[in-house]
Amino acid sequence: MAIEIRPVTPAETQEYLSVLPYVNGFPQEEPEPSAWYAGTAAWPPQVPPTASDLERYADELEADWFRPQAAFVDGKIAGGSAIVSVQMTVPGGRQLALGGVTSTAVLPTYRRRGLLRKIMSAMLADCRERGEFLAGLSASEGTIYGRYGFSPATFQHRWEVRRTDVAFRSEFSDSGGLELVDGVVAGEVWPVLHEQVRAERVGEISPLPGKWDGLPAGALPADGSGPAHHLVHRDAAGAVDGAAIFRLPWSPDPAQAGVLQVEAFEALTVDAYRALWELLLDFDLTKRVVAARRPVDEPLRWMLTNPRALKLTRTRDNLWLRILDVQGALEARTYGATDALVLDVSDDLFGPGRWRLDAAPDGATCTATDQTADLSLGIAELGSLYLGGVQASELSHAGRIDEHTPGAVSRLDAALRTERAPHNAVGF
Repeated sequence: MAIEIRPVTPAETQEYLSVLPYVNGFPQEEPEPSAWYAGTAAWPPQVPPTASDLERYADELEADWFRPQAAFVDGKIAGGSAIVSVQMTVPGGRQLALGGVTSTAVLPTYRRRGLLRKIMSAMLADCRERGEFLAGLSASEGTIYGRYGFSPATFQHRWEVRRTDVAFRSEFSDSGGLELVDGVVAGEVWPVLHEQVRAERVGEISPLPGKWDGLPAGALPADGSGPAHHLVHRDAAGAVDGAAIFRLPWSPDPAQAGVLQVEAFEALTVDAYRALWELLLDFDLTKRVVAARRPVDEPLRWMLTNPRALKLTRTRDNLWLRILDVQGALEARTYGATDALVLDVSDDLFGPGRWRLDAAPDGATCTATDQTADLSLGIAELGSLYLGGVQASELSHAGRIDEHTPGAVSRLDAALRTERAPHNAVGF
């Protein structure tokens, strides 16, 4: 059996696409409800791609931001994946290049031959050579990617609330105003709003080209949840400072009828946030509001007279990170405390290293050292800690970090602390 791992050529495009689940129709997600999905089904029905879809997919293979790799077995493509080039906001506000792993699959008849490991190794090596300190992905299955050094770094909530249970703690006078707009306006609003949001939110990534192209066309989702409605908030000067996309799906089942599903929501100010939610939570002829893809530190709960009104129904890991360059990644972010720690980091792919981290609120230096380590951890653990969404003390209690200097775990927690939990609202 001859195995070759390499990028595909234009002549091999259709063969490459045929191994990917969103083309061949094989499962591409765990059969469990996901926090990113506001509906009741575990996974929306698979819709076979049209001829125009396949042409678009093929065009993407030629884009410089899409870097596919394939596993050839005896000359035939048996598996594939790709890296997309995006930017991610890290603590301190720097936009860091990230290689986003996407479109990953191995044909069922070629499993258990180490093909995915070979593909992943080739892609991560390519990212490292290009100067990308980080790789990331959204895992379709929780047991696959830890073996390659990835680990959850951000999380999302799905919550719901009965309309009759909602009451806000205080009166609110909005200096701006709300407006229902069409998809054309929404298509103009969302790219600008998201750029403003991601400049301030740790964990947020840049959208792929064409992310909001479907809004003006008003495309219906595969799960049949109905057309999208677009709500924007403008401040007193008329500038958009918040927006939401919601749906009102019809259901023959009275238990599922009257549900307002919030598909996307962003706000730059407290006023915009409060005004948008006040309307969405009191929309006429609705019974429940379901919101997916929400940050784990959602402030809405604390605006309500009854905090139990907001019920969490799903929690899920979202962005998994893989550190490719420990020195570069640790020096790229800022820290919540001034301290010096020596970290012994194991990495099966790129080799272990011992690093002295001199951290401060205005930046850091990270240098190779032979000093005695304060802590020992794996590259996967470091990936979870990197954005501040997971505490070192959590991983230590789980036996995944070894503390050699008393108090070192607490010191690392203080250094990595961020003001708000990391979150990203768009995928790749």
